[in-house]
Amino acid sequence: MATLERTRRQQPAEMTPEELEMARTAQRCIGEALDRSRAASILLTSEEGDLPPVQLPTKALRLIGEVLGALSERQAVTVISDKREMTTVEAANFLNVSRPFVIRAIEANRLPHRMVGTHRRILFEDLVAFRAQMREKQKAALQRLSDNANELGLDY
Repeated sequence: MATLERTRRQQPAEMTPEELEMARTAQRCIGEALDRSRAASILLTSEEGDLPPVQLPTKALRLIGEVLGALSERQAVTVISDKREMTTVEAANFLNVSRPFVIRAIEANRLPHRMVGTHRRILFEDLVAFRAQMREKQKAALQRLSDNANELGLDY
């Protein structure tokens, strides 16, 4: 299984307005086709003539739809296999934290890993789960701060 990662960084303006609109339209069509039916096919055409319809698995079509949606919003897109192993530097970059933070999380058994010689490797799916846990903890901490501010009459 693959995961689509959208990033906030803007993609260089390589797509023309027409291409952006084509991506939006294609995303809508794929979404509507999948809403109506469990299976859908795509008809590819070329300058030389029509190609036969191509049938894709539903998960692949959904992923293509997500990619088209992100591209139409000029978001950078990376498709990564859930089973890909990442180094601590790659993990830190993905989480937007320092490498020592990742190593402390590993040593505290909060982030699963395996050793390859003297190097740590972390499954991408474990990073995604760890990031979700981090975000939940952040939301809870912000809620506590907000509640404390309300109790002290510091409403904004």
